[in-house]
Amino acid sequence: MIFLLKLLLVPSLIALVTLAGRRWGPLVAGWLSAFPIVAGPILLVIALEQGPAFAAAASANTLLAVLAILVFSIAYARCAHLGMPRAMTAALLAYALAVLVLKSLSLPLWAGFIAVVGALLLAPRLFGPAPGQAGSGKPAGDLPWRMLAGALLSLSVTYAASSLGPRLSGLFAMFPVMSTVLVGFSHRSSGPGFAVALLRGMVNGYYAFAVFCVVLSLLLPAQGIVRSFLAATMAALAVQLGVRWLVQRHNEKTLRAAACQPSAASLE
Repeated sequence: MIFLLKLLLVPSLIALVTLAGRRWGPLVAGWLSAFPIVAGPILLVIALEQGPAFAAAASANTLLAVLAILVFSIAYARCAHLGMPRAMTAALLAYALAVLVLKSLSLPLWAGFIAVVGALLLAPRLFGPAPGQAGSGKPAGDLPWRMLAGALLSLSVTYAASSLGPRLSGLFAMFPVMSTVLVGFSHRSSGPGFAVALLRGMVNGYYAFAVFCVVLSLLLPAQGIVRSFLAATMAALAVQLGVRWLVQRHNEKTLRAAACQPSAASLE
């Protein structure tokens, strides 16, 4: 049963996000992919195999790993105009350096949460100018490869958890599988604009991810696996919907403000 969870759940969720991107565009796909659809199942398997206390510590470190994901995203966005291979190489190197720093960093849960929220607020300003218009996600024959990448990550992290320990297994659970797989393939099929828009959408989704990790870390030692994961999922969903509503309100206000401004032609 646990093996099937490792093998099937993450790839299935990756497939759903891929199809959502092709239907509704990169911002929606990025927003959905930042929900704990990869790290969540990995942490669940870790909890089932290693126990709630181990998973609680791993969850706290997965929260900090959001900082490394943001470093990955910023590096990719800054290098996207160089092409997918160079941008991906730069982003993965930046991610690896960030993980090395985080490995030696020890923060209380509340301090880690504040650091992550602050980084999420700052990250969109560090992306730089968009490399081009974000086109539509073109259907391609890469869906099986995306699913395979998700399955390999889930299997490798959960099997290695006992030897890695809660700190490294928590950090590794946040390996940018969604970013590398979705962004890499999307860059090739739809251009750098689509890839960077996908990363921007992910930033908005990581608020819910951070809340998910905090709730898990707090509840797992006392409430057990089922209650903790249900509460964490509901809290993350509430934050996800709230952030989506705020983003839509902001976009509507921006559009109204732009529509109220007289055009250059009307002033002549």
